[in-house]
Amino acid sequence: MGVKILGTGVCFPETIVQNEDFTKIVETSDEWIVKRTGIHTRRMTGQPTYVLAEEAAKNAITDAKISPEDIDLILCTTVTSDFITPSLACVVQGRIGAKNAIAYDINCACAAFVYTMDLADMYLERGYKNILLISAECLSKITNFEDRGTCVLFGDGAGACVVTKGKGGFASALGCDGTGANTLFARRPRNDIPFVEVADPQDIDHFPDAKDNTIYMDGREVYKFAVNAMATGVKDACEKFGITPEELDWVIPHQANIRIVQTAAKELGLSMDKFICNIAEYGNTSSACIPIALDEAIKDGRIKRGQKICIVGFGAGLVYGGAVFEY
Repeated sequence: MGVKILGTGVCFPETIVQNEDFTKIVETSDEWIVKRTGIHTRRMTGQPTYVLAEEAAKNAITDAKISPEDIDLILCTTVTSDFITPSLACVVQGRIGAKNAIAYDINCACAAFVYTMDLADMYLERGYKNILLISAECLSKITNFEDRGTCVLFGDGAGACVVTKGKGGFASALGCDGTGANTLFARRPRNDIPFVEVADPQDIDHFPDAKDNTIYMDGREVYKFAVNAMATGVKDACEKFGITPEELDWVIPHQANIRIVQTAAKELGLSMDKFICNIAEYGNTSSACIPIALDEAIKDGRIKRGQKICIVGFGAGLVYGGAVFEY
């Protein structure tokens, strides 16, 4: 069978942050940022993550021409949920009136949208009919704005899509290397406990010293993992689908760094013309990157029915995933 996309939607904050804006808070330049990342602007908000998630979800449901009551499962991805509990998915379920849906979150960082597509395929095989996938991130909430190497990378945004069972096939290839967990992470703030001495987690896990509640990234190590993971994810997903990468119509990668995408494309022997990239406008929005780019390419007519699409991402964990399906 397969996964068919019925509708997509996005939500962006109004505030656009230019590269020049960072020159006021850290030692950097527009030329330095563009050369190393390909990013020119990104969006940021002071609103809760669920506000973006709700709007993207509503737009996807409208585009799918169904009602919230028709949704029977909501899968949300985020690393910036507004609550430890309840899940973002449950909050959105209540706010949009999807009263017949079960709802939960998954945390696979920047690769998470690929994982929700894999889960959706399994749930559709079990009889679920309309599944809402939402990836919403406000990375500005966990960005260290004193770290010039990372603060210029991240932005806020949300993308969503409604999927149902299709006939075009579906295949995925997922992977994890937990030995790299210390190369990309954000610690939860510690809470004082009056009855026990609270351990310093760094004394136990020996992760690099990093500011609590902000992203730490070893750029060199993540880059090496990312290039290999992107190529592997595409190759393995295509092999399971029964095609070669050359037979793909489009590849939608995680928008982390344009140089990573370019290197992966070279490794795959594919032209950059096959890659849908909007990192220049939105930066790295973690798990929201892929559904945002997917929505853009569908709405502007690049992606057409019957075309074969590969989505591929990597992120903290370290995790990666690729999935191939027919639009």
